[in-house]
Amino acid sequence: MRVVSLVPSLTEAVAVSAPGALVGVTDWCTHPAALGDAARIGGTKNPDVRAIAELRPDLVLANEEENRAPDLAALREAGLEVLVTEVRDLPQAFTELDRVLVGAMGLERPRWLAEAEAAWARAELAVEPRTAFVPVWRRPWMVLGRDTFAGDLLARLGVRNAYAGHPERYPRIPAAELAAAGCELVVFPDEPYRFAPGDGPEAFPGIPAAFVDGRHLTWYGPSLAAAPEVLGAALRASV
Repeated sequence: MRVVSLVPSLTEAVAVSAPGALVGVTDWCTHPAALGDAARIGGTKNPDVRAIAELRPDLVLANEEENRAPDLAALREAGLEVLVTEVRDLPQAFTELDRVLVGAMGLERPRWLAEAEAAWARAELAVEPRTAFVPVWRRPWMVLGRDTFAGDLLARLGVRNAYAGHPERYPRIPAAELAAAGCELVVFPDEPYRFAPGDGPEAFPGIPAAFVDGRHLTWYGPSLAAAPEVLGAALRASV
């Protein structure tokens, strides 16, 4: 099967499970480091539809959040089969990975997927439950809101998202309002915005900060197997 992936986490999932199946990936697909001869077909928000069509894929993998509906419509108009995933929590991630790898690609269920399920089944709270906000961007400040995969992972490790009840999934909240929200922790991922000790915490003096690996927080793929341990260690380091 010839596969084009427009989702970095699905790129990793396919590359690990079916080496050689990928014929096209986005410029943001960074894992695994070696993606063979897969062509780069633009970004997640601006894929080159013509270049994708010329690759003659049997399947194009996309995500309802990461990819734009007009691009997906153009791919379908070009006669391509497009599978669009939706991932709002951990159980849905496992279901969608099964749908892609086993259902659509006809693969044997990969061992890493079972290992990821087992890792999260035995995961314990990394910290005593505490309320936090989770920035994903600045200028303007944006945080995790309702129904997010990353928010669900953090909740399983003891982090209560202060904006989980917000009507928007990624609300824009002024820094002053975030600082005054009474949170006990700020969780800074390094993607999509690359927060770092010198870029982010200075806006919220006096609030403990945890710096987490964005891939382990937001990707649904092989990284899920190590995510409880990696994220847990980062959260404990903030205490």
